[in-house]
Amino acid sequence: MTLSRTGQESPERLFTLTAGRVGTAERSLDGATLIVSTGDAAPGTPSEHVRILRLCRVPTPVGELAARLGLPVSVVTALLGDLLATGRVTARRPSPGGCFRSPPRETLEQVLHALQRL
Repeated sequence: MTLSRTGQESPERLFTLTAGRVGTAERSLDGATLIVSTGDAAPGTPSEHVRILRLCRVPTPVGELAARLGLPVSVVTALLGDLLATGRVTARRPSPGGCFRSPPRETLEQVLHALQRL
């Protein structure tokens, strides 16, 4: 890894990692998209791809991948584009709203009235 004086990877190294690409053709990838590897790396797989495949043995958000790899999200999405194109990973959006369910209207009204009495 080539680090600059500020402790970040050099722009040249990032350019080399992505072959000048930024992001991916997969427009739905964002920081919350969950990535899961579909198998182990094949011999000759670039080291950054190997690291991603290892980290994604369990569903991992793109933003967390970027943080763990110490790379910008745009670089990680470009690398993920390569892995998606070869079927080495799958991507899925978390369900809207996740597991959160709105409380019943009565509860919200009780909370509102209690706050108004303060």
